[in-house]
Amino acid sequence: MKITAQEEYGLRILLRIGKHNDREGISIPAISEAEGISAAYVGKLTRALRIAGYINSTPGYKGGYVLAQPAAQININQVMKVLGGALYSKKFCEDYTGALKLCTNSIDCSIRSLWQMIQLTVDQLLDKVTLQDLIGREQESGRILESILMQHALSENK
Repeated sequence: MKITAQEEYGLRILLRIGKHNDREGISIPAISEAEGISAAYVGKLTRALRIAGYINSTPGYKGGYVLAQPAAQININQVMKVLGGALYSKKFCEDYTGALKLCTNSIDCSIRSLWQMIQLTVDQLLDKVTLQDLIGREQESGRILESILMQHALSENK
């Protein structure tokens, strides 16, 4: 369970598009140069984000990508799942069975409970984060995310 390059780069691309104020949008070459990601990979990830409905392409010579909806309505948890899926899924146990075809702990697995609890916590927290929360300087976004985390912790203690 770790953040993949596709998730990291996909979020960076979406954030770059969200920060761009030009009505024409920002082009794949411009995103590629600004983020240090190959144009081919930017193209692949923008396609996934467009199909999921987070961005739109603008036509023409100066065309590029713009947000398809306001940044405040773009849920980071949903974006992460589009880009790479959940950190934990039931398929995880099928992929890591060991030398056998069936996990020896498939009936009574205390580790699975841990992964499910981590996934639930991550989902609950990321469901509260929007793209708008990430737009801005790192220090400002850090304060916003810290506030969300504190609110999350307070709601868990009730």
